[in-house]
This record gives sequence, structure tokens and C-alpha cells, in this order.
Amino acid sequence: MSDIVSAAVAALTEKLGADGFEGSAKFEIEGEGAIVIDADGVRASDDETDVTLTADVDTFQSILEGELNPTAAFMSGKLSVDGDMGQAMKLGSVLA
Repeated sequence: MSDIVSAAVAALTEKLGADGFEGSAKFEIEGEGAIVIDADGVRASDDETDVTLTADVDTFQSILEGELNPTAAFMSGKLSVDGDMGQAMKLGSVLA
């Protein structure tokens, strides 16, 4: 697992808190790996999920740090979404 994926798992775990996430979502970080978020928490994994969000490292880190709104990233083509758009919107509100 890359350092970027490890740091992202820790950051996302902190953002989600004890609430977890209803449904399932996967972040694919180009060239680094994938992170799954679901009711069990956050982990480095490539499991099947309701929605997959794909971005490069810089975009992903900007979203995590709150510098880039996930919706703006999607609208500008920096973040691609494959699957359940409702789950992506729910996840976006968690990250904001």
C-alpha cells in the first residue's frame, strides 16, 4: 500500500468519525491504489462498491484537504464518477 493511500485511509477515517457510511464507495487514486468506504469504515481495498470515484493524486489530496469541492472537481472533469450518483453526492457532503 502506498504512503498516499495509507494517509488517505487515516484522513477519511477521521472525517467519517464513528458514523460510518451507509452504502459503499471507492476512491481510485490513479497510480496509487484504491480506498473503500462503507458501513465497516475505511480501508485500502479494490472491492466492488455502489460508486467509484477516480482522480489523480493532486485532485484527491485537494479534496481531502478541503481546498477543492468534490462537485467542482466533478464538473471540471478532474473527478470521474462511475455508478450510483446519489452515493457520490452523499460522500461529497461527508468530505466537505
